[in-house]
Amino acid sequence: MRKLKLGGVFHMATDWEAYAVHMLEVMNSIDGYKNQSETQDYVPRPETRPLTKFEQRGQRLGHGVWDLMFERMK
Repeated sequence: MRKLKLGGVFHMATDWEAYAVHMLEVMNSIDGYKNQSETQDYVPRPETRPLTKFEQRGQRLGHGVWDLMFERMK
């Protein structure tokens, strides 16, 4: 947290659902971060995050990708 400026956003993404759930639990447990998701879970892939060939292949195969964005508040 000390490396991220106040108001900065920590953006994470994974194609492994169990890992996404774990990251969400961990980030929700840390005081000082605010989830940027309106539903308090995952955000849609921002257009600013490049779509990799690996992710494109996963989409064709019906795999999911989970994006998390947390803003540093303290």
